Amino acid sequence: MSESKLNLFSFNGKVRTLHLTWFAFFLSFMVWFNHAPLLASIQQTLGLTAQEVKALLILNVALTIPARIIIGMLVDKLGPRIVYSALLFISSFICFAFAMADSFVTLAISRFLLGFVGAGFVIGIRMIGEWFPARQVGLAEGIYGGWGNFGSAAAALALPTIALLYGGDEGWRYAIASTGVITLVYSFIYYKLVRNTPKGSTYFKPKKTGAMEVTSQGDFFFYLLMNIPMYAALALLAWKLSPANLGLLNDTVSYLIYAGLVLLYLYQTSQVWRINSHVFKAAVPELHRYKFKQVAILDVAYLVTFGSELAVVSMLPLFFKETFDLSLVQAGLLASGFAFMNLLARPIGGLFSDRFGRKKSLTFLIGGLAVGYLVLSSITSAWPITLAVLATMACSFFVQAGEGAVFAIVPLVKRRMTGQVAGMAGAYGNVGAVLFLTVFSFVTPQLFFLVIAGAAVITLAAVQFLDEPEGQTAEVMPDGTVQMIDVG
Repeated sequence: MSESKLNLFSFNGKVRTLHLTWFAFFLSFMVWFNHAPLLASIQQTLGLTAQEVKALLILNVALTIPARIIIGMLVDKLGPRIVYSALLFISSFICFAFAMADSFVTLAISRFLLGFVGAGFVIGIRMIGEWFPARQVGLAEGIYGGWGNFGSAAAALALPTIALLYGGDEGWRYAIASTGVITLVYSFIYYKLVRNTPKGSTYFKPKKTGAMEVTSQGDFFFYLLMNIPMYAALALLAWKLSPANLGLLNDTVSYLIYAGLVLLYLYQTSQVWRINSHVFKAAVPELHRYKFKQVAILDVAYLVTFGSELAVVSMLPLFFKETFDLSLVQAGLLASGFAFMNLLARPIGGLFSDRFGRKKSLTFLIGGLAVGYLVLSSITSAWPITLAVLATMACSFFVQAGEGAVFAIVPLVKRRMTGQVAGMAGAYGNVGAVLFLTVFSFVTPQLFFLVIAGAAVITLAAVQFLDEPEGQTAEVMPDGTVQMIDVG
């Protein structure tokens, strides 16, 4: 196989690891969203109210924000092989609990816990980063993310049919349990067949665990500032469940959650200090420094790309239905083009990043995203439906190619912290979804698209401060010697 090209039909070496890992991600997303296409049947079987159904949708994403941070730390410390295998193994049993639930409380608890499987994405970013060199890592990460992310679409396409094949009013239980069985079996297959690094390579780990390392005093405070939006998003989710909104939590529980989030932020701050207090005592040698602004810019870029994707996928079927007076089935089929673009767009975004430069590619794709959402904001019932669908898919290309470009850079920031960098960026994607869906609950679809376009313009400005990865970065071997890793 040529060093400059990937033979995706191979099942040897690094390409085998790529295929095994994107399929692990595929299964994690299938399990994460296996309830969505079956909600009507679940609601009918258990007699759920409309408010309870909305609560399940919120609970499904609530835990993913902190989970991506935690998983990022674990994968850097323990390695992706054991962490991915364990995540799939544990998730399968939570999936079984959801399938067997006989009350809303059981549904809610198991759905909340299944939000943790949404963090699986972070694990593969570190795994692929270990196996592929800088000149190929963008395309490889794009294939991993794009093909794996299709798991949610596969669930939407396949599970209603599988439920019908099982038959009966509770066919949905067997359909959901089937995804758990596949995931359980694959957890053993993945553990058996993959390794953290190619033979002879070193798996670099952070010196301490509990928070991300920074290398300057300014970056210490920048890191604390960038943690705040994640807690704010969790508070916003709690507000949605409070008496002021869905009313599924009482005032006392709501206030306890808010207080708990404040205490968690203070605890995390203490961990950041524990890990990084040395930067206030002596300067970190230039060889071992990195700029935290790289992480922050990638966080914001993923907020506007993946965050907007999750939000738009959630509202687009209803938007098409109401704008063009379609049936729900017709609207769902037309809107599905937005998610289907993942198969090609993410790999293309990664390939652009490899071929044309990281910063230049991200600039182009975020700019296209801004224009795309500006166009979507002008769609009315006077538009031909074909043109509206084409505009949607064109916008989707820039959104998902932008995601690929973001994670083409993540493994090049600092090798031993790739899991944590990926975890924080991934968490910001969920923060974006919460933010944009909250905006959507207060404004028209047209204004909703304009808000995302505005956020993209701000992100575009931020991307101009990104430093192009070049040269080499240093990591310390277990014996104390320094190894230089190509990132250019």
